[in-house]
Amino acid sequence: LHRRMGEAVARVARKVNDTVENKADSLDLANCKLMSFPVGVYKAVRSVTEGIHRISLANNELKSITSRFVTTFSQLRELNLAGNYLHRLPEEITSLLHLRAIDLSRNRFRRFPEPLATVPALETIDLEENEIAEVPTDKLASMALLRSLNLRANPVGPEVRLLVRPLVPFELLLSPEEPIHP
Repeated sequence: LHRRMGEAVARVARKVNDTVENKADSLDLANCKLMSFPVGVYKAVRSVTEGIHRISLANNELKSITSRFVTTFSQLRELNLAGNYLHRLPEEITSLLHLRAIDLSRNRFRRFPEPLATVPALETIDLEENEIAEVPTDKLASMALLRSLNLRANPVGPEVRLLVRPLVPFELLLSPEEPIHP
């Protein structure tokens, strides 16, 4: 077990070093068995955080994203958090002024993460395969740049299915409704 953990830590360290050394605009920590965002990474990427525009933390074991994460990577344009155990987002996500796409598919959201409704540049929200039953349609309708909202494989209520253009100016992806058998 310790060796596996050591390997995982080494893999994270390598990926972080690559980002820093190459002044890359993305940090890929997908599939690293992370239960939380490693605090050491903040120090390691301090010199390049402004230049990081894409982060993938997909397929880890994250239960939450901290406000520190959001405020550190303030220049994010794309954030991939698919395949984790997230059920909420920190309010600070609203400070990501450049965030255009967020992938929260295959998580544990029971309701639409409302802070997203006030992220000004957001164009794409992927919430496929969560447990979302209700959606703040009024808030979504006011999102100026939203182009696509994926709610497939969620138990959304019938009122969400009534949200068609021109009521909402974005593409709303829903699973086909299950026929109700008596």
